[in-house]
Amino acid sequence: MSRKQVLAVDYGASGGRVMLGGFDGTSFTISELHRFSNDPVILGDTMYWDVLRLFFEMKQGIVKSKTHGEISGIGVDTWGVDFGLLDRKGNLLDNPVHYRDGRTAGRMEETFKIVGRDRLYEETGNQFMEINTLFQLMAVKAERPELLQRTDSLLLMPDLFQYFLSGTKISEKSIASTTQMMDMRQGRWASGLLETLGLRAGMMRDILPGAVKTGSLRPGLRKELGVPAVDVIAVAGHDTESAMAAVPARGEDFLFISCGTWGLLGTELKEPVIDERSRRFNITNEAGLEGKYAFLKNIIGLWLIQESRRQWIREGKEYGFGELEAMAVGQEPLKCLINPDAPEFVPAGDIPERIREFCRRTGQPVPQTEGEIVCCIDQSLALAYRKAMDEIKACTGKQYPVIHLIGGGAQSGLLCQMTADACGLPVVAGPVEATVYGNAMAQFLALGELGSLAQARNALADTLDLIVYEPHDKALWEEAYERYKEIL
Repeated sequence: MSRKQVLAVDYGASGGRVMLGGFDGTSFTISELHRFSNDPVILGDTMYWDVLRLFFEMKQGIVKSKTHGEISGIGVDTWGVDFGLLDRKGNLLDNPVHYRDGRTAGRMEETFKIVGRDRLYEETGNQFMEINTLFQLMAVKAERPELLQRTDSLLLMPDLFQYFLSGTKISEKSIASTTQMMDMRQGRWASGLLETLGLRAGMMRDILPGAVKTGSLRPGLRKELGVPAVDVIAVAGHDTESAMAAVPARGEDFLFISCGTWGLLGTELKEPVIDERSRRFNITNEAGLEGKYAFLKNIIGLWLIQESRRQWIREGKEYGFGELEAMAVGQEPLKCLINPDAPEFVPAGDIPERIREFCRRTGQPVPQTEGEIVCCIDQSLALAYRKAMDEIKACTGKQYPVIHLIGGGAQSGLLCQMTADACGLPVVAGPVEATVYGNAMAQFLALGELGSLAQARNALADTLDLIVYEPHDKALWEEAYERYKEIL
């Protein structure tokens, strides 16, 4: 089989990249063409995504691909829940608002008064988070109703970028399933729910599965960039689902942690799990490729270390992530713990001081140095993963032999080892670029170069050199887990 190449565009909450993915029928390759930061812009009281610059950066990546041979496809994945609104002429009405913007404060509880928590979870199967698309729309309805009146189409972020590329308006299923607006069992928009809440279901576009062609680059864009026609492919648009596609598992039952700005722990199932227990544990269902579902828990991830580093840089301490991990390795473990998902850790700002305050309030030793702070974060994340693992197992009734830790967190040997220790299971680390691999794999499926997701995962497992971390110190971590549950 001849070697095919695609462009995988991956927008994360803190940065983006355009990567070249190759497949020769046996193994995969990826290489970086263009990398850039993703910096929100605060204007007035609103935090926006700089969507035009993000599209400009994508175009730079496309231009750089011209020296690398023929490109057969381009696909885009992004973070979840955020969206753009288009008028009848297809013009963007407003810059997409960042999910960390304060406009959703209190909107979730207001929504529950109209439809009730039970009905909302029963229909959508989504974890309740104030950042979810539904609650963002309720904020727009309350604060800027004229914007919704002018809206013809709502496109979630990967679908918006796909529209910028091809002019086609669609809703890819995995990203649609993050909104708390999709009927998870039926795979269509929960129109009755939306109408009850006073939101027009007609502004939502048809839901399509991932790994399908949706069009080709617009003629004007081809002329601007000097490139030929290329298929635009809807991949698993939510970056978590692209990452899950690239879990290098050879069997069906596995746990995965997609560890980036967010840490998402879950498993892959053939059907969603929506019942009283999953609702009580606030576990989410998301649609993946080939009709599969991710059953997972959203947990704050490397955001805590990323934002701590930003604070230290503001203080004149230019630490790299490797330096911070080296400082943390030598610290006494499990002296102090935090709840990573506590509300005070969600907004940007002085995370180290908030960690100290959390420890003071809960009567624990207070971490002072940078190494102590990073150690506290990593071990608390590991214990949060343990709790989420126990909840997943309780809901599925399954035992799992291994955890695959994928994404940026796989580069942290300390976090991987602590996760193995806390969960009592081997942790297989990698790939770091899981989202990009999954994006490319979906494109090769759409292009007919791969026959199934299982075939793709086996080929990826054969391609990679993976590191396995075995669990240690079971009694020490069990005692810490009991302390962790007391501070939640």
